Amino acid sequence: MLSAINKWFTQQFDVNDESEKPSIELATAVLLYEVMRADHEFTELEFKNYEEQLNKHFSLSATQLSTLCDLTKKEAEEATDYQQFTRVLNDVYGVDEKRKVLDSLWSIAYADHELNPNEEYTIRKIADLLYLPHSEFIQSKLESKS
Repeated sequence: MLSAINKWFTQQFDVNDESEKPSIELATAVLLYEVMRADHEFTELEFKNYEEQLNKHFSLSATQLSTLCDLTKKEAEEATDYQQFTRVLNDVYGVDEKRKVLDSLWSIAYADHELNPNEEYTIRKIADLLYLPHSEFIQSKLESKS
């Protein structure tokens, strides 16, 4: 049964076809995951918040969420840069949707009530690649902090 679920997700998210871009779900999940792993500490609070943010964006079933998390880890470890994922978001999302992703990035960074400089640096890089103005970066940070 697990192989059937993995096969379905592979087809849904096009992770096996090297010529295709990742899906919007996978691209978003990888970017969120990158913030979570930026400080080299995976806390339960961050992981729970990570799952909440994915559900907020995509309304996934428990099985879909679990499979997406597994695929995300693999994709993130094999990725050489963030651009392959931000390009997908830039192609599909407008400024408002990209701002929501930025808010989710900050939410994960602050989930453990401590902002690590590596997390902030990662978010700044992603925000720049999403072509979000610095004012949006700062505004989102301040709103997430409070």
